[in-house]
Amino acid sequence: MAGKCLFALVLVLAVASASAQSALPVAQVWTGSWAASQQLPEPQNSLAPDDLCDATLRQIVHLSAGGSAIRLHLSNAFGTQTLHLASVHVARPVSAASAKIDPASDRAVTFSGRPDVIIPAGADYLSDPVAFPVPPLSDLAVSIHYDEAPASQTGHPGSRATSYLVHGDAAAAADMADAKKFDHWYQLAGVDVAGGAGAIVALGDSITDGHGATTNGNDRWTDVLAQRLQANEATRSIGVLNEGIGGNHLLTDGLGPNVLARFNRDVQAQPGVRWVIVLEGVNDLGGLTRLSDPPQEAHAAFVRRVLASYEQIVARAHNAHLRVIGGTILPYTDSDYYHPPASNEADRQLINAWIRAAGHFDAVVDFDKALADPARPNHLNPAYDSGDHLHPSAAGYRVMGELIPASLFAR
Repeated sequence: MAGKCLFALVLVLAVASASAQSALPVAQVWTGSWAASQQLPEPQNSLAPDDLCDATLRQIVHLSAGGSAIRLHLSNAFGTQTLHLASVHVARPVSAASAKIDPASDRAVTFSGRPDVIIPAGADYLSDPVAFPVPPLSDLAVSIHYDEAPASQTGHPGSRATSYLVHGDAAAAADMADAKKFDHWYQLAGVDVAGGAGAIVALGDSITDGHGATTNGNDRWTDVLAQRLQANEATRSIGVLNEGIGGNHLLTDGLGPNVLARFNRDVQAQPGVRWVIVLEGVNDLGGLTRLSDPPQEAHAAFVRRVLASYEQIVARAHNAHLRVIGGTILPYTDSDYYHPPASNEADRQLINAWIRAAGHFDAVVDFDKALADPARPNHLNPAYDSGDHLHPSAAGYRVMGELIPASLFAR
């Protein structure tokens, strides 16, 4: 009799377990629609310690792909202590250049069902899904209420977008009158959308980050690419993630971690990533000769290290089953900052020749050829120069975004 009871109990537990498993929600597919590389902000791009004490920070981001729901990536990657966020809200902004939101659209964001979250030091954190349909190429306002300021800030200095800060809890406020304004993002690392067909990560420096683009204009080359993908039925479900950092390097830490140090977080960890476009190296090149021109053997050793870094990127991308696209380095002769000598230009030509050569990257986008001055190929075309002879203008970024074949992503 005991054996029959035991068998019946096991049978009941097995049926109950199967029923519980069948009741679990189907796993949602997520695609990155917006992202920003995180770093430790340098002093001139940091907020004063008291600014984030009992304060609300409203940040406006421009999405690429749309979806029926969203989730947020919040970051304490460079924090030295746990970070408590008292509340987080999302809403539709009235414009890309205003703190005003549509109050009817406001939604509270939760974390494991709770309105607040504690993020460990050095960590990123995903929110719960939010039933918040977003059209492609739309703007999203994310409002964070801090009760205490972070011990060490994590953010993205080169937002090219205005953020708004007031003291007190204004996460759901329709407007933020007399807000402090600045063009940086803090703690916000990404926005995912439900569904999608994959994401492209643009891995780069200030030329990818958008130095020279229009503040609140969303006219970086990655924005132009996202617009073009939306115009094509075969690619409109693809997200474009800008993981550029101004002053970034391949070989050393510049402003933000070097490329290999941030590859896992900024590329491999991105939801739905299938492709990566690499445009890095100009800061390494310029830095080599900025103060003095080293002997020829130092140039040769430098070029070898740059090419080895590219090989590492390609190998790691392929290991993650990603297609990796190389971008040639733009000319920067007469740069107001680097003042490159002829030896530096020779290094750039060697590196670009390697990028263009078959068997290295899976595909190549020749930004150099498209933006060089036809009469002086070692200079930026004046029509595309922001004025510092290093960074393209908005017109130059449009050429870059239009140069990338959509067919690379339609397979």
